[in-house]
Amino acid sequence: MSVDYLVRFVQVHETFRKPELEALAFLAKISLEFIYYSECSPFCIVRLRDEEAARALLSRSILSKGIYELWARGSTYDELHSNLKAAKSAHWPRYASSSFRFDIDVYQGSHSASKQKNIIESFNYLGFEGPILMKQPDQIYGIFEDCDWSCPTPKQIYFGRWIVGSQRDAINTYSLKSRQYLSTTSMDSELSLITANLTLAAPGKLFYDPFVGTGSFLIASSHFGAVTMGSDIDGRAVRGKQGRNIVTNFQQYGLLEKYLDGFISDLIHSPLKSGRILDGIMCDPPYGVREGLKILGTRDGSGKEAVFINGEPSHM
Repeated sequence: MSVDYLVRFVQVHETFRKPELEALAFLAKISLEFIYYSECSPFCIVRLRDEEAARALLSRSILSKGIYELWARGSTYDELHSNLKAAKSAHWPRYASSSFRFDIDVYQGSHSASKQKNIIESFNYLGFEGPILMKQPDQIYGIFEDCDWSCPTPKQIYFGRWIVGSQRDAINTYSLKSRQYLSTTSMDSELSLITANLTLAAPGKLFYDPFVGTGSFLIASSHFGAVTMGSDIDGRAVRGKQGRNIVTNFQQYGLLEKYLDGFISDLIHSPLKSGRILDGIMCDPPYGVREGLKILGTRDGSGKEAVFINGEPSHM
């Protein structure tokens, strides 16, 4: 029997949120059905097999905050309470003696402390007998209001039991602010991790970045277990400077065993063996003023005349 769950998204990179869940469902080999989704709302209802599937789906999500077993929803609190009371026999007895707390989440709005207290007390008919613990309770119950901007009345209210959080903490773990080796175009950690999810990076897979730079995409892929390698036409990016390079970035995060190596190469003349040896290619091709296009050699293989400026080899 399938169960409905409420996913609490973050309201950023909206066009990637649904594809990320679809990719994670594919990776975990679970059936995922979207009951409600809108890019204008941080709340999404999905139908899954069971709680184990819910944990598998969200365990490595970057664009979600958490997933909740959806007990009831309504356009008003009266409707929500009515629907929740109807679900009593299915949910309440299992958690009657567990420690618990209530959280209130209002999208595009807020409530005073007294208003929050009144809302929580309106659920006293649930009759939970366990102790109230603000830190590490057995169960967390979420009350969610989805509001339009500057509208005091929610258009939808949800009530659910917290199942598991996501991996958004990884954004801070791999933040560029603390990374040892950077360049002007290093990809930020959030987008790198999202891309690794979309491309199904996982243990037992080999991922390659042909515009490796300082290795942001490779680090994100290795965080999820993939073995990685990269190349760049600019040898300075691969070699690094002042004792810092891609290798030291991997060492910084304890992921060195996941990094094969980096090499200098023009993607047009790749030295990689032909054939399907890669499980994924992640890259951010150079563009714009900060990273101009560079090409090694010519299409006919005749080579290009070396250019020196002030005695130093240079690109033209």
